Amino acid sequence: MNILDLDHSLTAQEPIIRRLNSGQARRLDLLDLGPKLRLWSTERTYRHFTERLRQRPRHSGPQPEIFFVGSGDYHHLTPAFLGDLQEPVSLIHFDNHPDWVRLAPRRHCGSWVNRALKLPHIQRIVTLGPCSEDLHNPQLRGGNVAALKHGKLQLFPWQHAPSKIWGRVGDGAGHQQQENHLHWRNLAELDWQAFLEQMIDSLPTEAIWITIDKDVLASEDAATNWDQGGMRLTHLLQALRTLAARKRILGIDVCGEFAQPAFSNAFKRWEAKSDQPPAERWSQDDLLRNSVTNEALISLFEELFP
Repeated sequence: MNILDLDHSLTAQEPIIRRLNSGQARRLDLLDLGPKLRLWSTERTYRHFTERLRQRPRHSGPQPEIFFVGSGDYHHLTPAFLGDLQEPVSLIHFDNHPDWVRLAPRRHCGSWVNRALKLPHIQRIVTLGPCSEDLHNPQLRGGNVAALKHGKLQLFPWQHAPSKIWGRVGDGAGHQQQENHLHWRNLAELDWQAFLEQMIDSLPTEAIWITIDKDVLASEDAATNWDQGGMRLTHLLQALRTLAARKRILGIDVCGEFAQPAFSNAFKRWEAKSDQPPAERWSQDDLLRNSVTNEALISLFEELFP
């Protein structure tokens, strides 16, 4: 298990400390790159990150490689984990946001899905759990609604009202178009296990990669830098168990810790202040939920992948 130390958020948590001390996890010191990578990155800094990532001890064996990454402000690092894949893969994406904005910089935590869609081995991306305002008039917010047309991207909100759109998108696995609205197949209204089985049956590949932003979880289960979704930890754990039983998992990356804002320039500070809820909304007791949730996730990984 790889602990990417970009913002100190992980190395302060007891479940992480314990596994680092026991040798069950290894820390990659990336603190010097953290502020430059946070929210978005230049191509030069991103390249530095990928070079440093390659210096880690190489993963071998049948078990998936697991990365804990820190704040959700680093979700745009996920394509770096996918770049060396050598076989067709489906990407299962748990998130409170679709991360599909076309107007943002290419290496941005809100636009990385568009980069992943272009990777040659990615056959489908399935986004599970958004509740955020990104789906309210998504085209006006820069959302890549066109990606839904071709079925390579499927999106299933946890709970969201119909989204107003312009033009023809058509029906998809997670939505139906009725005139100028997309009516979503909300996961909160479905039998969760039955949905998981159906979704897995429809995947075009045997191999999958799982990427988790813990802002997909309700505030009872996580405290992040972003607004929280509605999925409960029990739902996420059930999904991981089902995916592991039915598919071959090549890797898992997890972000969505809370980290105090630390950015490399004033524009990033302004962007974070504009887009993110105030950091002061969380108490120290709130932040302990991240440690409890990470313990549950890591314990499940240790059980599934001994």
